This record gives sequence, structure tokens and C-alpha cells, in this order.
Amino acid sequence: MKFADLARTLRTARRYRAVQLLAQIRHRVLDEGRPGVEPGQAPPLATTTAKTAFLPAPAHAKFDGERGFELIARPHRFDDAIDWDHQGQGALWVYHLNQFDWARDPGLAPAVRVRAIEDWIENCQRGAGWAAHPISLRILSWGKLMLTSGALELDAAQSASIRRSLAQQVETLSQRIEWRLQANHLFSNLLGVVFAGLLFEGGRAARWRAFEARLRRELSIQILPDGAHIERSPMYHGLLLENVLDLLNLALVVPGTASSGLVTDLRLAAGRMLGAHRVWTHPDGEIALLSDAAFDIAHPPDRLRDYAARLEVQPQDPPCYGHLDDAGVFRLDGGAFTLIASAAPPSPVYQPGHAHCDALSFELSVGEERVVTDTGVTEYIAGSLREASRTTRSHATVQIDAQEQSEIWSAHRVGGRARVSVHHADAERLVMSCSPWSRPSTQHRRSFRLHQGVLEIEDQIEGPHREVRIVLPLAPELTKVVLVAETGVLDIETRGGKRLQVELPDGIAWRLEQGLYFPRFGERVERETLVGKTASLAEGKWRFRLRT
Repeated sequence: MKFADLARTLRTARRYRAVQLLAQIRHRVLDEGRPGVEPGQAPPLATTTAKTAFLPAPAHAKFDGERGFELIARPHRFDDAIDWDHQGQGALWVYHLNQFDWARDPGLAPAVRVRAIEDWIENCQRGAGWAAHPISLRILSWGKLMLTSGALELDAAQSASIRRSLAQQVETLSQRIEWRLQANHLFSNLLGVVFAGLLFEGGRAARWRAFEARLRRELSIQILPDGAHIERSPMYHGLLLENVLDLLNLALVVPGTASSGLVTDLRLAAGRMLGAHRVWTHPDGEIALLSDAAFDIAHPPDRLRDYAARLEVQPQDPPCYGHLDDAGVFRLDGGAFTLIASAAPPSPVYQPGHAHCDALSFELSVGEERVVTDTGVTEYIAGSLREASRTTRSHATVQIDAQEQSEIWSAHRVGGRARVSVHHADAERLVMSCSPWSRPSTQHRRSFRLHQGVLEIEDQIEGPHREVRIVLPLAPELTKVVLVAETGVLDIETRGGKRLQVELPDGIAWRLEQGLYFPRFGERVERETLVGKTASLAEGKWRFRLRT
């Protein structure tokens, strides 16, 4: 290993928790792609109903009922039997195959679902299907189907086979909790084990319920005081919110089994998560694409709110409306404008695998139409497309001396970290700063002010620097984008007919370039990006206003 690579690895690993490092060693030594303990007698169900209907399959998860799947926008049809360890579409695709989200499509016949589950039990003997994360989410998928009237039509032998398989999966998962990864993986593991503990009766179920204390502790860690999930990805936040509601949905029908403390914690966490979700939801009803986020993976916010309402959970707004102070995400609303700004370093410190170089970036809507957008994410495979999602130049922010804000590498690694601060935040004005990891004595300071229907942005670079690159990624749906270089004005017209004039900072060479936008996994869209370059930036002022 080269010295530079070793130094980068050490900068990455030094922030890990001790439990992560020990678990990483265990993971590398043990073969975790195989079943755990042999299944014993099938445990009996504690209930056959839930409090209310679960949500259906997410938009990206499709199955034709035979051998054809479309997952994360990648279609694949198996020629013969389903290969549950198929590697041709990437690791994330095969994870979704094994998670069985697609089986929750209400259009599938019960016999089709049963046939697929039986096929998995018979033919998935090792591989990706036995990794901890797919097990966690498959427990939830199969469990929700078993609690949905008419979703599975089973005879006694089929029911026993599925319950016996689930018991083996839960036992396996309980011994492979992903302490090495932490964050959403750990959260999903604990949700899966406790869900099974409430779903079943008997001694094994009691052991699984004993994970409740760890789950409740993780709830207090991962759901920040402002209600946002610690990874500050609206997509993962939505996924975990659904699963928190799923566990509450089950807990409410087994009151003698689920502790009152668990029910209370789930209710409080779900309410705060709903409130945070509203902060980073645009007027079009969809999430901002901060960090690793894309549409159609999690259910849209309004569907999650409806599900929560059926469980009598109402949104609880953060202490200061529009401000996720702990997550570093802020919202300003005024006139026709909605601005969602990012002001946080990679998070969490010990596992920022879904973080991007997006400090001081923003998304902007005019009415219900997006004008400035983040880049999103199309895949988790290390390479140019993954880098394009995470790099500084792919976000509406400033890049100094062609260096990244944070030291992103591989698909999910971060070495050196940017230093980010929020200096002021109220209903009209935000002031924040970022010092890149490799330029700690240089600071980008940005302020936003939304007043009387006009958005003003001011950028300043303090400290030594040789080159500044300013980026404004535009929504691909815009019908007109014209740069008038001699006057320093960008004219924009939306599909709905709104006309926006952007007065650009002086003394900067501006041009429109073609860039990429990844609104969904597996999707690449070309869009225009405004790019400005200058040797220095003592003060740069933007002004966004609607034209009549």
C-alpha cells in the first residue's frame, strides 16, 4: 500500500468506534454469507393482524409474478430459476431482490408470493440473501405479509415452513448485528429482531424481544433532537420512518407483549421524524436530494404522513420551524421561494458512508417547481458515477483550488472532513461557513437572505486560495435558461411559466455546461449547470427575483 493510501485509510479509520473496529475484524474472519443455526420447531404467531394496513411496495420494486424484476430502475429477467445471489446488477440490486419489498405489491396474487417465498427457502442456501441487512428487511416484508389478510394463502405445512425459516433468519441476524457499520444498518437489524420478537410467541421470541433495550438506545442516538436521522439523508430517513411505524403498528396489537416504554418511544420518535421530514420536503411533495437520496426508494412524505395518522401519530415540528439545527439543514420560505440549505460536515462522524461534499449547498423551488437541484444518486458502485454524486462540483456550492470539501473515496468512505459552522439562523437569514479538509486556513462563508420575495446570497472566501469554482446545478425540467454574460444575468423560465431573473456575482467568468442529474437509482438525466470561475472571491452577491 502506498503511503498516501495508508494515510487516507488512517484518516478514515481513526474516527471509528472501538466496537466497529472489532466487528470489522470479525466480519473479515467469519463467513457471514451462510445460514446460522439450524431451524428448530416453527414458533407460533402471537397475532395474525396489525393495527392498520401496512404500506405497499415502494415505486422502484416491481415483480411480474414469474421471473422478471425491476429493482432500483434496473430490469432483469431470469432465464430459468431465480438466482437469489445474482451479481450481474450489482450488490444493491441483489440486496433488494432478497429484501422482498417487491412482494408487497398489492397486484400480486397470494399464490405468487407464496411460490416466491418457498423458492427462496429452498434455493437460497448462502450468499447475499444471508447478509444481515437483507435479513432485517426480509423479516419485516414477510412479517407484514403474514399480518395482512389475504396476502398469503397458506396451508398448515406452508405456514410452518415459513415460520421455521423466519426463526432461523432471526437467530442468524441476532448473532450478526452490524456493529461494524452502525447507522441505518444497525437500526434496521434491531428493528427486524424486535419485530420478530413481537410477531412470535415462545422462548426464542422472548430472547429476540430482549433486543428492545438496544433498539430504544439506538432510537435516542440515531434520531437527533430535531427529529432528523443522523445520516441526514431524506431517503434513508423516510425508509426508517416507515419501519418505525411498522413496529409500532405491530406493537399496538400485542399490548401484553410490547412494553409501554417501547410504544412510547416509537410514537415520540415517529412524530419527531415526521416533523423533520417536512423541513426537507419541497412544495412538489418530494424530498430534497441531500446526501445519498433519490426518489422512489422510500415512500413519498404524504404517504408516510397518512400511514402515521392511521396509527394516531402526528408530526412534531422541530423547536424552531424550518431549522434542523442538529442535522444542519435549514429551510427558508418567502413569497414564491422555498430554499433548503445544507450546513453540516459528513455525518455521523463514525460512519459517514452516505455523505456528500455538499456543505453550504442548497436546493430552490419556485412555487411547486424546482429550479436549483442537488445531483442525487444513481448507484453505489465505486467509480465515476458514484464520484459524480458525491463530489463538491456536483452541488450548488463553492469549490476552492479544485479540492474536495471532504476526502471522499471508494463508494462509501470519507477520510479528512470539512469543518462546517452555522453562525446565524432565523426565519429570514442564514449565515454559515465551511473550511475544506485540505485547506483548514481557508474559509468559504455564505449567507442566505429571503426577504420580501427576493432571495439574496452572498459568498466570501477568506484565507489563501488560487482558484474558486462556483456551481449552480439547474433542474432539467426548465423550459428556458439563458445566460446574458455581458450583464451578468441568468434568465430562467419554468415549465409552469414562471420567469426568474438571477443577478450573478461580478468579476466571474460564467458559462453554462452540461451536467448530470440522478433523481432515481439507475437513472441519468442531462441538465444545464451554471459554472463560474475566478482567481479570488472577496465578495460575491447573487439576487434571485421573479419577473412579471
